[in-house]
Amino acid sequence: MAGLSSREAGNEAAEPASYRAGIENRVLRLEAAGNWSIVHLNKVDGELRRLVASPGEANRAVIGLSAVSRFDTAAAAIISRTAARLEEQGLRVEFEGVSEAQHLLLDKVGSLGEPEPVRRPPVPAYLQILGKIGETLLAMAAEARAMLGFVGAVIVTVGRTIANPRRFRLVPFVHHMEKSGFDALPLVCLLTFLIGAVVAQQGAVQLRQFGAEVFTVNLIAIIFLREVGLLLTAIIVAGRSGSAFTAEIGSMKMREEIDAMRTLGLDPMDMLILPRVAALTVTLPLLTFIADVMGLVGGGLVVFFMLDMSPGVYITRVQEAVGFWTFGVGLVKAPFMAAVIALVGCRAGLAVTGSAESVGAMTTSSVVRSIFLVIILDALFAMFFTAVDI
Repeated sequence: MAGLSSREAGNEAAEPASYRAGIENRVLRLEAAGNWSIVHLNKVDGELRRLVASPGEANRAVIGLSAVSRFDTAAAAIISRTAARLEEQGLRVEFEGVSEAQHLLLDKVGSLGEPEPVRRPPVPAYLQILGKIGETLLAMAAEARAMLGFVGAVIVTVGRTIANPRRFRLVPFVHHMEKSGFDALPLVCLLTFLIGAVVAQQGAVQLRQFGAEVFTVNLIAIIFLREVGLLLTAIIVAGRSGSAFTAEIGSMKMREEIDAMRTLGLDPMDMLILPRVAALTVTLPLLTFIADVMGLVGGGLVVFFMLDMSPGVYITRVQEAVGFWTFGVGLVKAPFMAAVIALVGCRAGLAVTGSAESVGAMTTSSVVRSIFLVIILDALFAMFFTAVDI
């Protein structure tokens, strides 16, 4: 500034930074004029950014600097950036009227290039593992809280239904009993029959080494009536009916049918959740009973062929091996497992968002959670019955 003449200082004050741009014969001409120093470049900087973003149909660009009265490093950075962006758009860029000082500034700024991106140091592996564990724990805590609230809402709905039985939807209840119970009967019977036969065959082979193959009947009866019959049935129902509950309610949520119910004054808890929970709570003990019988039948068939034990002797040995609570333990656990499977499946369905991918993800999640909780619940019941000597 100190080296400027009074005329140059007047030109600097009178002529702020400006430019003219136009396209002729597919050539973009950009003529800069005035004082291109840092204090005057804010306006033209934004305009040049917009110009470069849409240069039109030009295939060549000419940047003229002959009318520039002052040109500093900031101006050189803006002009260099403009030229680089035009070249990225496919234009060939040329300069006109560039003085020696302007040329030196443009070369210096161009040699610096774009600033290096900031590179963050890699996160140590142990911190990544701890972060994943923390995220998982937070997600589990949030899901547990949401599940607890959902269970509370179901309990409130049950209380309202007991106070006013006419609220209970009998037709959906019977429908879901058929879908989750009667329709699952062939699969439950087949699998428990086969598992009973396999357990009997393996048990007989192992016990024969000790001359105690007669106790194969005790093995089959106790294992199936206390644990295996119920667990197999619960896992089958979780994979079949629990996933169906999630998919059905999730599809309704995705199509906004549940919102339509609320608009019509219908409570989705009464219409959708309670009939499914009640139906599965009733049908799982019945399926467990049939599974126990089929497991004993499968084991008896193997015992008949491998040990040459008549059906009458087999039934007598079963009666001697088991007591009331051996059979009752499985039936006592069944309603609790049924409630867990139904609640997890319905809760996952209500958590579906507006995409088909979400339906699939929540269906998979509900099956995994149901089976996990069923096994945990079975372990807790096993410890409880052992503690009370049952």
